Amino acid sequence: MLHENANKEDVRLNRFLSDAGFCSRREADRLIEAGRVTVDGVRAELGTRVRKGQKVRVGSQLIRQNDRMVLIAFNKPRGIVCTTDRIREKNNIIDYIHYPERIYPIGRLDKESEGLILLTNDGTIVNHILKASQYHEKEYIVRVNKKITDDFIQGMSKGVPILDTVTRPCTLRRMDDYTFSIILTQGLNRQIRYMCRYFDYHVTKLKRVRVMNIRLGNLPIGKWRDVTPEELETLKQQFIDNQRQNQIKRRKSR
Repeated sequence: MLHENANKEDVRLNRFLSDAGFCSRREADRLIEAGRVTVDGVRAELGTRVRKGQKVRVGSQLIRQNDRMVLIAFNKPRGIVCTTDRIREKNNIIDYIHYPERIYPIGRLDKESEGLILLTNDGTIVNHILKASQYHEKEYIVRVNKKITDDFIQGMSKGVPILDTVTRPCTLRRMDDYTFSIILTQGLNRQIRYMCRYFDYHVTKLKRVRVMNIRLGNLPIGKWRDVTPEELETLKQQFIDNQRQNQIKRRKSR
């Protein structure tokens, strides 16, 4: 059921399911391949496009696109898990926030960490923020178990071999003998903890304070707030600017 003449109002089915907050695009493709997705009662195929007004179902569940984009900033406490799996994880972030609409976290912040995480019902925002090639900044305050040395700061800044790769160069600033701030442009699993461990340091506290232009500020732990229209406008402009910069880099590398 492929639509050869797509128009601007058509969207690919996997994007429709992602933007509706039902699942990721990759998971949507798996559901489509498994024959579980229909459009207007017809079994969908990979590449199917959806027009406004068509009825999309996964099994018997009708999927509705969100009329209002939700984007909130949440100060996650330690012990809360960034998952939408409410059955297998009792300390999941969704039940903790208890937001009145279906939302899901953008990326992850590990269970032992605290601080800023964004949640949304908009798959497009998620894809932009998580796209590794965009080099989006995330800033953390980290406390370790022993005094920070110049060698530690320099070594962390240059890149560290972890998880079968070498981390991108990053920015560190010593705040006191045991505390530093770090700005990353990638999001490997438990990246800061592994980086510190490489230099024989142990993280005792890790707090994310910024995602791109959105800052944690004085938001109390366990509370959330709406991202402001001004923050959202700046966020979107950063997406555009980063895309332009990457296009320039690709042209220069040819």
